[in-house]
Amino acid sequence: MALTASRYGKDRVRVMRLTRDGDHHVPRELALSVLMTGRFDAAWTEGDNRSCIATDSVKNIVNVTAARNLALDKEAFVAAVAQVLLDTYAQVEAVAIEAEETRWLRHAIAGVPHGHTFTRDGNGVGFVGLAAGRAGTTLRSGLRGYTFMKTTQSGWADFVDDGYRTLPDTTDRIAATSMDATWTWSATPGDYEGANTRILSTLLAVFGTTYSRSVQDSMYRMGEAVLADVPEVAEIAFVMPNKHYVPIDLKPFGLENPGTVFLPTDEPHGRIEATIARTG
Repeated sequence: MALTASRYGKDRVRVMRLTRDGDHHVPRELALSVLMTGRFDAAWTEGDNRSCIATDSVKNIVNVTAARNLALDKEAFVAAVAQVLLDTYAQVEAVAIEAEETRWLRHAIAGVPHGHTFTRDGNGVGFVGLAAGRAGTTLRSGLRGYTFMKTTQSGWADFVDDGYRTLPDTTDRIAATSMDATWTWSATPGDYEGANTRILSTLLAVFGTTYSRSVQDSMYRMGEAVLADVPEVAEIAFVMPNKHYVPIDLKPFGLENPGTVFLPTDEPHGRIEATIARTG
């Protein structure tokens, strides 16, 4: 039997590069598929791995290339990754890379583009729910899967220190979530569309401009602000899962990581829920 085609590599290599110029940050997030063709046939036909490159090494090359090229656009970045593979391994004859970009849009607060608050492009879906009966109706509006992020001004510290904890305290991390938010109307606003727009603007302004001690901390203050700003809202309920961005350890490669290269992870994730309502 003949081996007529073969290639291998690493799939779904996710990396976030973050350039920092004072308070002005630029996130660049990609998920890469890196496949190599070359003189590896013996691994298939003879069980001989001596020419094989570990796919974990391919992942590491992506991360190291990210640390050394924080500001490259995605086209130049994938070219840089391919060049490292071709320059490092004589047995690699060709490299095929595909990368999917998560596009983050800089959010404007009070009409001014904010330095470190972003919303995801193509974001979320609107929601409306009605429960109608002879005794009355309850109308709710909201958003599902609305994803946003800030790249600083967030921490997670002083939580329970037990035999199972592995996370260290941090006072500066990326905070990101894919939010479901539902607000219940107690009265009809002059313009539902305008009120919904104002609610989202208020949520993001509080999130982006105040230090977050936790998702719980931000969530409560975001809800408080909506109730203060929109009197027709009786309560607002949140489901906000953490979208983690974990700093990648580059010390094995002789590199520091001053909060610029991250591994984006979706699963498992923290899930935080709360409802904030008027009292009295």
